[in-house]
Amino acid sequence: MPNSIYKFIELVGSSPTSWEDAVKTVVDTASKNLRDLRVAEVKELDVRLENGKIAAYRAKVRISFKYEQEE
Repeated sequence: MPNSIYKFIELVGSSPTSWEDAVKTVVDTASKNLRDLRVAEVKELDVRLENGKIAAYRAKVRISFKYEQEE
């Protein structure tokens, strides 16, 4: 699109079951608060451990959305 500007933010989602669910949590939450989402890029995956076991899967996600300037 001509003359379009996009903003990027990074969010971290977590899930007790999978990295996919952690990413879905980020996208679902972002889509409720931001308009015109464009791309979600998974930047990092890790797990939170408790007592030597996986307690949560975490995903750092970079999301872009159209930046709307006031006229």
